[in-house]
Order: sequence, then C-alpha cells, then structure tokens
Amino acid sequence: MASTIPLRTPLDESELAHPVPAAASKRGGGAAGRGERTGNSVPDQGVGMSLGSTITITADEHRQIFERLEPHLPPYLRKVEPNPSGWGLRFEFAPFTGREEAPAVPRSFYDDPRLTYVSKAENPVEHRLRKVADHILSDLYDQACEDWKGAAYVADLRQAVQDAPDRWKAYERELKALQSAYDYLRTPQAGPEWPAAISRLVDAQERALAAADAFDERAADIARVHNKHLYSDLGHAQALAEAGYPEGANWHVGSAFDGYLSGFLAEGVGRLIKQQESHVAKVGRLSGAAGI
Repeated sequence: MASTIPLRTPLDESELAHPVPAAASKRGGGAAGRGERTGNSVPDQGVGMSLGSTITITADEHRQIFERLEPHLPPYLRKVEPNPSGWGLRFEFAPFTGREEAPAVPRSFYDDPRLTYVSKAENPVEHRLRKVADHILSDLYDQACEDWKGAAYVADLRQAVQDAPDRWKAYERELKALQSAYDYLRTPQAGPEWPAAISRLVDAQERALAAADAFDERAADIARVHNKHLYSDLGHAQALAEAGYPEGANWHVGSAFDGYLSGFLAEGVGRLIKQQESHVAKVGRLSGAAGI
C-alpha cells in the first residue's frame, strides 16, 4: 500500500528543495503549547497533495519515518495532518503560555544515526527517507515557533497593560469634561460669569492633560511590546484581544520605534489646549471681555 508525504518545500527529481511561493509559506497549525502528547501524530495514509508537493512512499516507509521521528517530537504536539492549504503538514499543539523556551529542533535529532545525512549515491532510499524526515521535523518546529511567538506577544501584553483600561476610561471622561467646559463658553449663560467659566476650562484642561499623561505611561509600555513583536502574525488589536482586552482596539497607543516614542495622547491634548486658548484669547481681544 502506498502513502504520500506532503511537504511544504517539495522535492524535485534530484530531491533538492524547491523555494515555496510566498503565498504558500504561511504556517498552518492549531493552538500552540506544552503538555503530554496525545492522539495520532502521524498523517493519514493515502492522502494526496496537489501542486507537485508530495512524494510517494510505501506504507512501510511511512511507518519508518515517523518511527524514527518519534523520539524527537515535542511533548506538546497533539496532531499531524495534511494542511488544507495544500502545502505541507498541519501541526496542532497544546497551548503555549509564551514563557517557555522557544521551540527548536532538538540536538538529539542531529545526533540520531538513523537520521543523519546519507548521500543519494550512497543509498538513494535512505537519502530520500532522511530528507523527508528532516523536512517534516523542520516544518513542525517552524510552525511551533510561530505559534509560540504569538503566545509570547500576548503574554508580554498582559504584563504591559496592567491598569490601562481604567486609565483610558479616566482619559475619556476628562476629555469629555474638557469639551463640555469649552462648549459652555459659547452659551449666553457664560457671559455673566466669564472669568469663572474660563477658570473651569483651565481646570478641565489640566485634568485632561494629566489623564492623557497617565494613559501614555501605560501606552508607552504597550507600544514597546508591539514593536518587539513587530513581525508577529498577530495584529495589534488581535493580540490585545487574545490578551483579554478586546477594547484595546479603541485605545490610542503611539509608536515606539528604535527607542523613540511618538504619537501619544498628551501630544494631541496639548494641541487641543493651544487651539482653545488661542480662540478664547481672540474672543477676548475682539469683544473686550473682562478677565481675558
């Protein structure tokens, strides 16, 4: 009985690796992680792959490959199956915490006499089996590493966020109060108490700026985490959601690139205050209002 092994990087007739198109290089895989391995870790026999990404082997060769790989498979591996995308294998892992050591092919694999390199001229059958085994294990740890990176990103965000949700709510509250204090100046009621209304505006400006500074303190830590994981498959909003903060998609978090911080809340509040002060000063100059 024949079986097929799907490879993310297919082999040509000389059994050399082909580069994989960029669209096909996205990792497959389920949730990532640590724990005891359960279930069948061998792909179903007889499953073919398209686009020339398969190599046909006998059922015995199929068994030999995974028998040899068994000692080098990670304990967090749950399942192996053909990737629905048609390229390579899909590996399912138990959840990572993101605080484990990054997954990597174990040294034992390279020291295994049943998996060390054998040239095609020396033994074409062994050459092919070991080449396929090498590709399978490399893909497995590549996919595990991608999943682990996502978990590490989420774990770093959980540590960085802390009380950011409360600080954001305080900022929204103070910004709304600032807008109300400024809008009040345009009402007839503000005229008789103009100095007091201006004083309340100044108080609201100071509170809004303080709230923005407080959130920016947390936002800077979040921005540094985003920059640290710049090449993660997770977007900022998705990573925050997986960290338990779906509302984080609405937070205004600046950027932290190469040690430089920019685009934070206090910058915008400062500009708003200057605009308000300029407008109030112009109104006072044109109207001759007392106390301006």
